[in-house]
Amino acid sequence: MLSAQKEDGGMTSPVVVTVVGARPQFVKAAVVSRALAKTSIREVLVHTGQHYDPMMSDVFFKELDIPPPARSLGTGSGSHGKQTGEMLAKIEEVLLEVKPAAMLVYGDTNSTLAGALAASKLHIPVAHVEAGLRSFNRKMPEEVNRVLTDHVSDLLFCPTRLAIENLRAEGITRGVVHVGDVMHDLALQIAPIAERSSLLRDDSFLKEPYLLATIHRAENTDDPDRLRGIFAALAEVSVQTRVLLPIHPRTRQAIERAGVASAANVRIVEPLGFIDMAYALRHASAIVTDSGGVQKEAYFHRRPCVTVRTETEWVETVSAGWNRLASPDDSRAIRVAIEDALRSPRPTTTIDEYGAGRSADAIAEALLALAS
Repeated sequence: MLSAQKEDGGMTSPVVVTVVGARPQFVKAAVVSRALAKTSIREVLVHTGQHYDPMMSDVFFKELDIPPPARSLGTGSGSHGKQTGEMLAKIEEVLLEVKPAAMLVYGDTNSTLAGALAASKLHIPVAHVEAGLRSFNRKMPEEVNRVLTDHVSDLLFCPTRLAIENLRAEGITRGVVHVGDVMHDLALQIAPIAERSSLLRDDSFLKEPYLLATIHRAENTDDPDRLRGIFAALAEVSVQTRVLLPIHPRTRQAIERAGVASAANVRIVEPLGFIDMAYALRHASAIVTDSGGVQKEAYFHRRPCVTVRTETEWVETVSAGWNRLASPDDSRAIRVAIEDALRSPRPTTTIDEYGAGRSADAIAEALLALAS
């Protein structure tokens, strides 16, 4: 394996480059970086700039005590091809300079794919956290990113046993490890801290039953009819049911373009930091989302969830009764699913896929073995 060399020929600590660029990756990196710090690995954190809004980026580094990135690439927004290409070129420059023993990537964003491709072409081993997840919808850019990343990875950290089966079906069996979910690690750690949320200083909005909603996927925000239908469903659930909607910058722009008028029961706020989001999740009556990560976080905090998609990569949440799928093309189906989530008895099923809170330690141990 590659490893950093001292000028006198001795060996230094192995170097791992970690690439992050979006909110879910900052959160996962916070847990794994702490675990890596307990080993001899030296981590070089690279922020691509994919999420550059302070409330989508800076706040997470501050709240979760993530060290400032060693490199900030400042890529910003753009088309998928332009964004991924710029990231690929800039990450390659970092790798040629640092010469790491391994590359660590998370999830399914353009940052994930760019990091994996840059390392693979330089023959640097790639480790992928959240490997093996499949929605089987190739129209989703995230699906393409995760499939391609898995096929160039040397270590594939799977959060569920189904993820392992998905990889096996594609002929990938080497380097596959079931480690559980690092988001579950963090959910366990953050639960008591979440009760210090600044939302507690807010007005009476969160002191009465409310839904927590997050909508950000391009297939929903870029389709004006879908977007209107989703907001209509939130407005029609009940005049008694309030909706807290932390808004993604893309969603805000899409609402303005589509001329979507917010209903009186829907309160739109700026993106929440992780602690505030955890508090909002823990105390919501139900969750409405199109986010993969929020689906799981809803389960971690034992809240019923309605996912505004026709498929999910987290199928075990649906099988266990904690999650319902609702087509984004059917406003009535969304409303009915939300009302069912609010009225039905809370599920009692426990999902045993996500580990016992030591997923990050398992990842750190495997990376140390790979990099040494």
